[in-house]
Amino acid sequence: MPGNDVVHPPDLADRIAVSSLLRQWFGALVGVLLGSLTAIAALLFSVAAVLALTLARILGRWGTPLRRAVDESTLALSELEIRRITRFHGTVHTDAATPRRCRWYLGMRWSIGLLGIGVVLLLMLCLVVAGSMISAWILNGSWGLIENSDRVDGGLVAVAAVPGILLIFVAAVGVAGVGSLDRWFVIQVLGRQSDRLLHQRVAELTSSRDHVVDAIDDERRRIERDLHDGVQQQLIALGMLIGRARRADEPDKVHELLAQAQATSQGAISELREVANRVYPIALDKDGLRAAVETMAERASVPVRLTYELTERLRPAVEAVLYFVISEAVTNAAKHAFPKLLEVNVTHQKFDRALATITDDGPGGADPSGTGLSGLARRVAAVDGTLTVHSPDGGPTVVMASVPCG
Repeated sequence: MPGNDVVHPPDLADRIAVSSLLRQWFGALVGVLLGSLTAIAALLFSVAAVLALTLARILGRWGTPLRRAVDESTLALSELEIRRITRFHGTVHTDAATPRRCRWYLGMRWSIGLLGIGVVLLLMLCLVVAGSMISAWILNGSWGLIENSDRVDGGLVAVAAVPGILLIFVAAVGVAGVGSLDRWFVIQVLGRQSDRLLHQRVAELTSSRDHVVDAIDDERRRIERDLHDGVQQQLIALGMLIGRARRADEPDKVHELLAQAQATSQGAISELREVANRVYPIALDKDGLRAAVETMAERASVPVRLTYELTERLRPAVEAVLYFVISEAVTNAAKHAFPKLLEVNVTHQKFDRALATITDDGPGGADPSGTGLSGLARRVAAVDGTLTVHSPDGGPTVVMASVPCG
């Protein structure tokens, strides 16, 4: 049975192949030209970033906004480079980018940019020389590139044709080579080879599985502790009050004990509601992350300033992780740092990731390996996210959770 594929004549197929090859080459040429310009800009930015980070380190807690601006700019420039390479040189699969890796990438790309400028200039020089020689030969004129030269004849053109064609071929191939080198470099720095990606992914999933088991065990112990120390004790007290009321003879005493029992039951209900809310707040399913965080901020024992910039809802697992990170970070700060103000920022990060940043103006010194923060790190790692804690002595303490949106 004949297939549905269209069969082109040999000459037409060749023309299509040549046309496709030319389009790819011109696309690579545009990519190399743009890459040469962005490489110079990246080099200048890298120098400015080093100076800005040095200044931020000197300023201490006051340099946090400057450090954050440098990181965001680094990620944005790296994303533009990846888009350019994907558009003109081929698809690039990158890992979760970090500001440190992106700064190193931008700082080293200048050599590829200079190589691209050299190849393009060589190609232009060859084309200009060849064009001027051929035009002088056709017009029977002299070749101005050689002083006191005779008129250009066919012999001179024939002698110069072989090295000229070789140089043009080398420059043309060099354009494609620089594009391939540009793509290879971004894969080596910001991406991963397929084999390494597979092995590292298996290792990450194994580690994440262990972290999830540990996080579930920690959560189960915390729930058991909350029920035992809170709700259970209030229910025991409620039973004792009811028993005393049944044994009382005086009506006034019975009324007083029943009133105390009713108040204790209300307290137990409130405590049980708090425990259930800590397990999984119903507002997450009903109204989403923003409403849940706003409710949590209103109930916090310290002032919380919330900035929420996400325009769309995230998948439920990601919203739950971000909520518990924010809630635990706010609770820890209020319990240990006694800050005057807590700032919670939920923003959209580059590479389709959501970033939650919790900053307190306390004395700092938070231990990332502590029980609370290490538990948060395990919870974030379970959804392929990263948790970073920056808490120098004197503050401020900045907790950042970056998780993929999709």
